[in-house]
Amino acid sequence: MVAKIIDGKALARVVRQECKERAERLVRSGCPPGLAVIVVGDDAASQVYVNNKVRACHEVGVKSTLFKFPAAVSEDEILVRIRALNQDDAVHGILVQLPLPAHISVRKVLETISHHKDVDGFHLYNVGSLVVGNSIFPPCTPYGVQKLLQSEGIAVRGKNVVVVGASNIVGKPMALMLMQQEATVAICHAQTRDLAQFTILADILVVAAGKPGLIVPQMVKAGAVVIDVGINRLADGSIVGDVDFDGVRQKASHITPVPGGVGPMTVTMLIVNTLESAERTHGVAQADSALVNA
Repeated sequence: MVAKIIDGKALARVVRQECKERAERLVRSGCPPGLAVIVVGDDAASQVYVNNKVRACHEVGVKSTLFKFPAAVSEDEILVRIRALNQDDAVHGILVQLPLPAHISVRKVLETISHHKDVDGFHLYNVGSLVVGNSIFPPCTPYGVQKLLQSEGIAVRGKNVVVVGASNIVGKPMALMLMQQEATVAICHAQTRDLAQFTILADILVVAAGKPGLIVPQMVKAGAVVIDVGINRLADGSIVGDVDFDGVRQKASHITPVPGGVGPMTVTMLIVNTLESAERTHGVAQADSALVNA
């Protein structure tokens, strides 16, 4: 068996075309969608991520405004800016690029963003609402994984799903979203003993641990669906995931590559959330879409 590669780039192109049409409809209605992006400091990785997000917004017709602050900026100045953006009717989404300098409280920053504009899905309201299934904005990476599974017609209901990694950004919300679809979910983390005894039972394995090569073929059930969320830069500059791609591909039924799998969908779902915010704010009807609304 050689696994089918789930092409995140291809799906992202389809969804972004739909996003472009939605953005054009909003513009025609007199309410162009807007995203505010706040970045603090000169972290190289953050700059790359922000540039990708700004470029993607431009491509689909979402106006993105970048607010850059020096690393020494005070926490109060960031909070004042966020409060002003909360009141700006032209801004439908607010994104603060993480990580932040140590002197700035991530919790305070995220709690200050209006949950109606929290298009990253990190506000406590949105994260907590995942428990009861009515989050306004699902976190972008788990949302992207959900769309990848749907695009391949991979049923989740009744399946054994193992999520490796228990972060607030990916692992925990991913597990909650899968539970809402009636999957049986186990979450593994750094203190899990004998990780393989869990992963080998997974019909669907989602790995977001940040450790290259963590998942090897003998840890994967034959025919499993493997979603690799990890992004790791090796000493030679290459980018790899958390899964031994070449080895596991010989055993799984479906697998996402790194890069080109989950990553493009994370940025895409940020755009989707921003458009949904604009449509909700201005009462603009959303066109039917098998992928975006599934």
